[in-house]
Amino acid sequence: MKIHPTAVISPDATLAEGVEVGPYSIIGPDVHIGKNTLIGPHVVIETRTDIGEENRITQFASIGGPPQDLKYRGEPTRVVIGNRNIIKEYVTINRSTTADIGVTLIGDDNLLMAYCHVAHNCKLGNHVIMSNAANLGGHIHVEDYAIIGGMTGVHQFTRIGAHCIIGGASAVTKDIPPFVMASGNFAKLFGLNMIGLKRRGFPDETVAALKEAYRIVFRSSLLLTVAIRKAEQEVEDLPEVRQFLDFIRKSERGICRDK
Repeated sequence: MKIHPTAVISPDATLAEGVEVGPYSIIGPDVHIGKNTLIGPHVVIETRTDIGEENRITQFASIGGPPQDLKYRGEPTRVVIGNRNIIKEYVTINRSTTADIGVTLIGDDNLLMAYCHVAHNCKLGNHVIMSNAANLGGHIHVEDYAIIGGMTGVHQFTRIGAHCIIGGASAVTKDIPPFVMASGNFAKLFGLNMIGLKRRGFPDETVAALKEAYRIVFRSSLLLTVAIRKAEQEVEDLPEVRQFLDFIRKSERGICRDK
């Protein structure tokens, strides 16, 4: 380990082999940091936080603070962060309340750019990108490979689907399905995320099937339940199509609609 002499580390914290902690950083009790994670200067990791291996946390990030929820009464909740994440300047990640999943959870290989906020009880998958000053309210679930544009605000209890992209300065108040583009205040859908799908190697047949499912659901003027049923009957039964339709079917907040 390489610990700067000005860092303040609780005797109840656990730091694995290869961890580095920069000047003036503070690591509180019941914090566990995995191998080869780098903590920059002036980082605060308050308490009840588990951080995996090979993460990069840069200056002035704040992790493990209490949730900004008036119902919270000091219960011993946690933040759990996976491996190989990059957490940039002034990012804030709060502990959870005891509601629903009971933890604030961040997976692997995510990039949280400067000034992002992840509120209590959020769940981020893997390979998620949050651009500068993107903000998540409480209880938001973000699936794998989603990209959230800079200065975008996402309303609490919203779901963000896999492989979607949300444009900058958007206001998201309803669920964003997988594989789509969304943007605006309030956010609307703008078709499939074609560039993202091609970059990640989805076969042409999968893209074509998703495109047809999107057309039926959002551009056929059918009632949503009828459109989903029609898409299930007429579009090739591929895993990605099932994922797309199941996400929409299970929405509780409602789905952002097409422009």
